[in-house]
Amino acid sequence: MALNFANNNSLSAITTKPSGLSGGAMTLLSTQTASSSSTISFTSGIDDTYDEYVFKFYDIHPATNRATFQFQADTGTNTSYNITATTTYFQSYHKENDGSAALGYNDSHDDAQSTSFLNLTVQNSNNNDSCASGTLHIFNPSSSVFVKHFIGNFNHMYEESGGDEYSWENFKAGYFNTTTALTRFQFKYSSGNIDSGVIKLYGIS
Repeated sequence: MALNFANNNSLSAITTKPSGLSGGAMTLLSTQTASSSSTISFTSGIDDTYDEYVFKFYDIHPATNRATFQFQADTGTNTSYNITATTTYFQSYHKENDGSAALGYNDSHDDAQSTSFLNLTVQNSNNNDSCASGTLHIFNPSSSVFVKHFIGNFNHMYEESGGDEYSWENFKAGYFNTTTALTRFQFKYSSGNIDSGVIKLYGIS
């Protein structure tokens, strides 16, 4: 392996990679575009081909002001989307007028053995220029031995009841408490439609 360095010590060329290195490639499996959609469901392509799946969310815009973006999972060809989950949630935020900023745990958005839809964001503004973007990692959803862990990270424009707005970062993680393979995922807002946005599903090799 030949390494060439520029004056600032950055790598400029690698002719071969060391033996034994593999993995990390992202394969785009499917893309869905919302258009006044009540739900967006991914019902194929999630199997034992990959040990990790990643959803990426681009400019998800709610039709209803202060709605919360949520998700759930299911098994086989079931469509109940009510798998038992335990989660944790914390956030960081900064108000537009610089009036407040904080980082902290928020137990109003965690879940203890819940079968409800799980919050990925909170109180999304539906102003014309507002949206939510982020990622959701699902680990080994086809395991027949272990529960299914996930980690979500979003940023969105949060609007409080008085109309003040914030940059709001959401950190959601947990596990679906089942040893049955998860094969499908559904996304929606707590009220109203997904007005617009794009969701892409990747497999990680």
